[in-house]
Amino acid sequence: MTSPPDEGADARAVVVGVGLIGGSIALALRAQGWHVSGVDADGTRLDEALKRGILDAIGEDPEASLFVVATPAGAVVETARALLSRYQGESVLVTDVAGIKAAICLSIDDPRFIGGHPMAGSEQAGLDGARADLFVGASWVLTPGPSTPPGPYARLSGIFKSLGAQPLALQASDHDRLVAHVSHVPHLVAASLMNQASDAAEDDTALLQLAAGGFRDMTRIAAGQPGIWPDVCVENADAILEALDALTEQLSEVRAALSQGDRSTILGLLERASRARQALPGGATDPGQLAQVRIPVPDEPGVIARVASAASDLGVSMLDVEIAHSIEGDRGVLIVVVAQDHAEAYAEALRRLGFICTTQEL
Repeated sequence: MTSPPDEGADARAVVVGVGLIGGSIALALRAQGWHVSGVDADGTRLDEALKRGILDAIGEDPEASLFVVATPAGAVVETARALLSRYQGESVLVTDVAGIKAAICLSIDDPRFIGGHPMAGSEQAGLDGARADLFVGASWVLTPGPSTPPGPYARLSGIFKSLGAQPLALQASDHDRLVAHVSHVPHLVAASLMNQASDAAEDDTALLQLAAGGFRDMTRIAAGQPGIWPDVCVENADAILEALDALTEQLSEVRAALSQGDRSTILGLLERASRARQALPGGATDPGQLAQVRIPVPDEPGVIARVASAASDLGVSMLDVEIAHSIEGDRGVLIVVVAQDHAEAYAEALRRLGFICTTQEL
């Protein structure tokens, strides 16, 4: 097993779909010394991206080793399959940025494809919102599958880490279930609130003039690019419906308390939400609260997926994954960084799966 290679001065990438996310990835890679080419159905957008310095070149690059598919979710499978077919080298890596993962990952059976989803965005659309620092401090979900070898995963994780992101390994199905709660439903709710206010403003023209900070904060994401959402919502409908049902129950509880004039329940709901909001993880984690779990593993497909699955089942975040050399040529050591208070339970779960592992506080 080898460690992920240093991309060096010859690092070359192709971004397919040069919008907000694709453009930001291109800028971020270029800032790290990559040569980045772009592909997009809109030739005018490509010309503008080249003019602005977002891209080095237009068109596919036969020397590229990294291909990022930043198209709408419905086009990812066809695009990724075509790239994997045209570029056969073992060093080739293909990833995507779609907000759904299970349907995509199940449809692409190639160890060189690793699904991805950067948890970052902007209310600005297209190239106007593209920024090299968009991913700094953001979680970047990676969804290794049964055919994903440790080396390519660690290499891709390292690339995104160099952009300032925090890679996080999840099973594709877990990703879809979780983002329904923290991304998909919030976007639909923001859109609904904005539409409700807009409809009411037809009768009361002063209404939108009263929209202060709270309303603007809650509806900010409704200004995002609408075109990417139909594919995401339809493909992840089951998880979104489940999350909407849970939200409906919460709103029903609020409505009941209001109809009964129950100040105590209303206060309790608001206090609980306030505590939960204040407890949201920040962008940085104190190294003194982290631990390494060191796992000797064979260099074979599926290892990363099993290790990630064990973490996902426990609700443990894999904050970092590295590969270290082993004295045995066909083995290596996965070094997984997790919160200290989760380390031993995670290690025990891995031992039950047959892994031999140790923990060490950082």
